[in-house]
Amino acid sequence: MKLPPVEYEAPSTVAEAIDLLAEQLDEASVLAGGQSLIPLLALRLARPEVLIDINGIAELSGVSAADGWVAIGAMTREYVAEGSEVVADAVPLLAAALPLIGHEAIRSRGTIGGSLAHADPAAELPAVARALDAEFVVRGPSGDRVIPAAQWFEGYLTTARRPDELLMEVRFPAAGRDTGVSFQEVARRHGDFAIVGLAVSLALTGGVISDARLAFAGVSDVPVRAAAAEDLLVGENPSTELFDEAARRATDDIDPPADLHGSSEYRKTVAAAIVRRGLRAAAASAARGSG
Repeated sequence: MKLPPVEYEAPSTVAEAIDLLAEQLDEASVLAGGQSLIPLLALRLARPEVLIDINGIAELSGVSAADGWVAIGAMTREYVAEGSEVVADAVPLLAAALPLIGHEAIRSRGTIGGSLAHADPAAELPAVARALDAEFVVRGPSGDRVIPAAQWFEGYLTTARRPDELLMEVRFPAAGRDTGVSFQEVARRHGDFAIVGLAVSLALTGGVISDARLAFAGVSDVPVRAAAAEDLLVGENPSTELFDEAARRATDDIDPPADLHGSSEYRKTVAAAIVRRGLRAAAASAARGSG
């Protein structure tokens, strides 16, 4: 389908982009990689008056590490992050999730910030950000503000970014050497959105779980932390029995949506299975790292 008529702006600086956003507010959509927005436009599910293309703003791209954090510019292509040694070393959970996003052609255009600003609850990156307590840096006419991941995702395809703000970068805490990770998902085929996905990060200290982070994709209108399971795991030695109980607690309070890909009960069963699988994989990874 042809795209609907829309005004097009291509600012070359962040300041120009923010001025346009402040002028247009809810009438504008930001074009980053376009892997989500262009199909929405074609299907008439999005009808902005103005399209603000930020591909020409070089300062929005790049990966850097400092003070225990890894900062990734909002316009950094997913394939660039996927190939980054900094990401692989310091944010292994993100590195594990990136190859599962779509296909190579999609990751060559899609951006880290675009995926997280789109906030599809079935996507991989929102679950990673929620699991790791990432921080979102946005800039508007009044300056910068930092939004924690727990507050960023407000609902289906809805974030805490205001209409006059631009997402600048996303910051992920660097993982310790004793941290093991796993990203599990069940999808109809590789590249599809997950029917259910799970981001897992475990840290072992002396063989005991000292930190546990689990976040689901595809079970609600936002990525969901499994707080009860995390509380159970911390302070315990990894075991099959522990992981079975963690799977039960992680899925006790979720009520996944039903659609043509599966019922709510099916999604809940899948969620429990990938909790067990993800915890085993993350614990084995952590044991190798701490050894």
